[in-house]
Amino acid sequence: MHDLVANQRSFFETHQTKPLSFRLRQLNHFEQVLKAHESRLLEAIHKDFKKSAFETMATELGLVYQELKLAKRQLKHWSRPKMVKTNWVNFPAKSYVIPEPLGVALIIGAWNYPYFLSLTPVIAAMAAGNTMILKPSELPSETSKAIQKMVLENFDATYFHVVEGGAATTSELLKQKFDKIFFTGSTQVGKLVYKAAAEHLTPVTLELGGKSPTFVTASCNLKMTVKRLVWGKFLNAGQTCVAPDYVLVHQSIETQFLEACKAEIEKSLYHIDRHNYVQIINNQHFERLVRLIDKGKVYLGGGANKAERFIEPTLLKGVTFEDAIMKEEVFGPLLPVIPYTDISEILEKVRLLPKPLACSIFTNNTQERQQILRELSFGGGTVNDTVMHLANPHLPFGGVGTSGLGNYHGEAGFKAFSHFKSILHKGNWLELPLKYTPLTSKKLWWIRQILKL
Repeated sequence: MHDLVANQRSFFETHQTKPLSFRLRQLNHFEQVLKAHESRLLEAIHKDFKKSAFETMATELGLVYQELKLAKRQLKHWSRPKMVKTNWVNFPAKSYVIPEPLGVALIIGAWNYPYFLSLTPVIAAMAAGNTMILKPSELPSETSKAIQKMVLENFDATYFHVVEGGAATTSELLKQKFDKIFFTGSTQVGKLVYKAAAEHLTPVTLELGGKSPTFVTASCNLKMTVKRLVWGKFLNAGQTCVAPDYVLVHQSIETQFLEACKAEIEKSLYHIDRHNYVQIINNQHFERLVRLIDKGKVYLGGGANKAERFIEPTLLKGVTFEDAIMKEEVFGPLLPVIPYTDISEILEKVRLLPKPLACSIFTNNTQERQQILRELSFGGGTVNDTVMHLANPHLPFGGVGTSGLGNYHGEAGFKAFSHFKSILHKGNWLELPLKYTPLTSKKLWWIRQILKL
């Protein structure tokens, strides 16, 4: 690990990664490599999750290609120095900010969207001019192997390398000195990454998780709400960091909401080909989810098949904040439904929980929408939809508090892997004498006039 990082640092210090032409060539090359390995990547993720080619393209590789195309199109604009105003104290001068790459970056990917959550930060780091070491999650082992094979066959290790392994490998990597660490995963592991980074004062971006609430108010378009909510919740078998973790529905429409959800699930999900329905990642997560199902509160679903790691889309009615399922992030196809009567009271309860990564608000009431957006802190979210803010590369994506630190996607990703160097460029044709001796009362008067004191 030490030699790997040292070799990347040596290459970075040759300054070859910095020119715009080099970065654009690498982004183009990466896009070509992805397309050449696309069938292998699709096959690998199906072995891990039974995830279909359609869903992989729609929720992973398609978004990766989108990030690549945006970076190639906008990189010249992102990379140019930005002029800023210069105050009178520094006259005559001009001021500007130069983006520069941080150096050697460590990117630790997550298992639930192993291509999107590993390769999107790679694109950002590449666009910014860094060298990169990627450690994919070991849980989807076939996708991890496919990513490593793809990168090792097409990139020099001194520029872009993939290291496979579990917790011990990650721990060894974190002992090394990096210039940037980007981690996607659980809050618990994120704290360990943050602690390790502090040893070297390495800047970090942490994309974590949390219990993301969904508000369904009495004024919502119920038909559209349910259609979008059911899709967003049960996408990837609920194993999505920004998926609705639980629903807060106004009591006046709770019955209609549950009935509509049941009908939508039966129409959209129960009749799918089981061989293309995404599996739970492993037995450990499967058993954890099964333990969270309170049979007495099951409104729909609740069935499970351990051999196939399959859990039915499940609605839970009559859930309270004291139930076990409300004590941890669900991260599976279980949807607890909690009725409320007063928006201010339910917001107060939600604020007692750690700040979530996402929030979905279904309402046609402007006052309620504004109140939720104003009073509840969360990473990002949607109004009258779920999940889809993640698909807009122009929106910075990230958490707040225990749900994350920093953000990325599009230009925000470029900024995450860059340092912005501030430059004051002074002219030589004039120098005001105010700052030099003798320090007279007249000079002090002029300083007060300039500073408007």
